[in-house]
Amino acid sequence: MTNHTSAADPRTDHTGGTAPAVDGTMRAVVQEAYGTVDVLRHRPTARPEIGNDEVLVRVRAAGLDRGTWHMMAGRPYLLRVIGFGFRRPKNPVAGIDVAGTVAAVGSAVTKFAVGDEVYGMSRGSFAEYAAVLERKLAHKPAGLSFEQAAVVPISAGTALQALCDAGRLQAGQKVLVIGASGGVGSYAVQLAKALGAEVTGVAGTAKLDLVRSLGADHVLDYTRDDFADGQHHYDLILDIGGNPSLRRLRRALTPTGTAVLVGGEEGGRWTGGFGRSLRAPLVSLFVRQRLTMLASKERGSDLERLAEYLAAGTVVPAVDRTYPLDQVPDAMRHLETGQVRGKIAITIDDARS
Repeated sequence: MTNHTSAADPRTDHTGGTAPAVDGTMRAVVQEAYGTVDVLRHRPTARPEIGNDEVLVRVRAAGLDRGTWHMMAGRPYLLRVIGFGFRRPKNPVAGIDVAGTVAAVGSAVTKFAVGDEVYGMSRGSFAEYAAVLERKLAHKPAGLSFEQAAVVPISAGTALQALCDAGRLQAGQKVLVIGASGGVGSYAVQLAKALGAEVTGVAGTAKLDLVRSLGADHVLDYTRDDFADGQHHYDLILDIGGNPSLRRLRRALTPTGTAVLVGGEEGGRWTGGFGRSLRAPLVSLFVRQRLTMLASKERGSDLERLAEYLAAGTVVPAVDRTYPLDQVPDAMRHLETGQVRGKIAITIDDARS
């Protein structure tokens, strides 16, 4: 039977010994209001306390993506209404994707022990320590660096769910990925190829080489190519962060094809891209084609499904840049430019050593 560190002793370090006494604080990027990059502050804050079913992770790296931007901005406002915090974030520490070593475990945790290298979805990863539910955590594949592992969980998990769960992908099908150079898109291209699909990726001119390097069979430049030109049709379309009309998506589908709306960066302040996503299932009631939205879930089991592809090198995280913890605002500004190729990683050094 494996001995686990109790949640009552969160100061055990990753070697299994006892770390020097600390004051119970940690460095973190904190936001106490919604707004622009200026709401992100790098300062000391209390280390998280873990519940019986949680793991305390000593963070080595964290991932930054559009979801983190939405949580910073508090937009669309629907996010606030559904429980993320109406006037301010419920959890003031920013960041979700995390990779690091287990520092302590709750009394009900059975899958992880102190010292394990792990990655998953946390309650705030832009910090020296993060609390993670056991069911949202997995063992880190040995071949990945912490920076690579940290940019996997949300984006790769979303891509997997979009292709396999919502999209019901089958080998031999033709797949179109709109937004193929972004976080989710870069994984969707690689996973679709690994699952036996013929993949066409849509991206901007400057990122077409990246999409090709990910394994796409064909690439389209959205500044000059029309994926809905009526000449090519796809069994499955993943619309990631775009905003084409449902009519255009249907025009590019086969008569019984499926379109999965993964996200959208346009639309009103209240629903953003969700408005179009909510209409999609209604349209499906009256046509042979299937249009659906993806409400992705944070699941450690997805990371276990992805492990074989990551370990084999079939799926490789595309890390655009890395930034240290105190430069998260600069990382967010780079994300806002729209020039990111793949993902951004945040590295956390050990200032206490």
